[in-house]
Amino acid sequence: MSSTAPISIIYPPMGKPDRDPGVHPGDALTRRQRLVYVVVLGALTALGPFTIDLYLPAFPVLQTDLGVSTSTIQLTLTATAVGFAIGQLLVGPWSDKVGRRLPLIIATSVHIIASFGVALAPDIAVLGLFRVLQGMGAAAGAVVALAMVRDLFGGQKLVRMLSRLALVSGLAPIAAPVIGSQLLLFLDWRGIFYFLAAYGILVMAAAFFFIVETLPPERRSGPGGATIGARYRALFTDRIFVGVAIVGGMTFSGLFAYLSSSSFLFQEVYGLDAQQYGILFAVNSLGIVGGVQLTARLTRRFGPQWIMSVSTVILLVAALTIVLLDSMDVGLLGVLIPLWFFIFACGLTLPCAQVLALANHGKEAATAASVLGALNFGLAGIISPLVGILGIDTAVPMGSVMAGTAIVSIVILWSLVRPKSVPALQH
Repeated sequence: MSSTAPISIIYPPMGKPDRDPGVHPGDALTRRQRLVYVVVLGALTALGPFTIDLYLPAFPVLQTDLGVSTSTIQLTLTATAVGFAIGQLLVGPWSDKVGRRLPLIIATSVHIIASFGVALAPDIAVLGLFRVLQGMGAAAGAVVALAMVRDLFGGQKLVRMLSRLALVSGLAPIAAPVIGSQLLLFLDWRGIFYFLAAYGILVMAAAFFFIVETLPPERRSGPGGATIGARYRALFTDRIFVGVAIVGGMTFSGLFAYLSSSSFLFQEVYGLDAQQYGILFAVNSLGIVGGVQLTARLTRRFGPQWIMSVSTVILLVAALTIVLLDSMDVGLLGVLIPLWFFIFACGLTLPCAQVLALANHGKEAATAASVLGALNFGLAGIISPLVGILGIDTAVPMGSVMAGTAIVSIVILWSLVRPKSVPALQH
């Protein structure tokens, strides 16, 4: 597909059941057209991980340059998470009302402007403010990409498309710290944010030229359609949606505890330099990509809820192993090996939460995606600073916070979601 040959999307008649496997417009797309959607929407989704992960190797440099404490630098990551949460709550309902492209382009523009603002920030307060705005702008990529996939696909095809999208976007947390650490060889930390601005411009241009509107006017929640209140009621009265959203949020919070503390832990406690840290982070990130791709295969035989019943236990065991081995002074490998399995289990869990949350909510797909994202980053913003408060002299605080999030996930899965009560996905 080229910019001169827009994708033609045929929508099913109004009134057809949302879960009917024969009425999804994405079925008419060619393999090449689906590939274009995967790459461009994946790049948009990756804007969020790039915003978070690209500057992680620069944390110690930022701390020295701005003359602030470790916990203060961690709060800039929390500020980004808060921005993500707010942005997704705003973009989701707006996208259900006016379509996908306009919110996407405007919000990404905000991200670009905020990236320049961070690069030029004179102090930590201004930097934190623009990090909030960066998060709000990047939120559109995450929400709109998920909503567009849900607009086009359902059932097992939805699972496959989400897994492919996650594979592309999963390359971001692998590449970002490596790129960030290499940029630090010849740029200061501000150059990282100029790079982010350039990436935002690139993905916005790709979306403008290669992505067409997937939510036609007759399917929007405009006059005569569902109100924002009605859409939120549809979500929050769905026990399964609420449960898997909490499980996803707690899982992401455990992952975020690692993200917010890893730079200090591995560079200052274990003595790695920025380049070594970038490579270590990339290897760890392969875990989440592997988990995501394994999920796509497992869902052909098992329901997502049953995959989560296993993956949440792996999360808990891996986190407790980090605490135990670090308490026994086993060394770096005693942290890295169970940490990799924790990240791998995140890759198993998060796509399952997305699929189960979106499966029955095609009519309010963007709103559902925004609630998922807001809960992910909102909980992460609240929980991850606990690692800094507890101290980062060892890996025990990080592992303890991870274990706590895993325990909550297991309790919610079995008490609220109740795997036996979850209906099977349509093919």
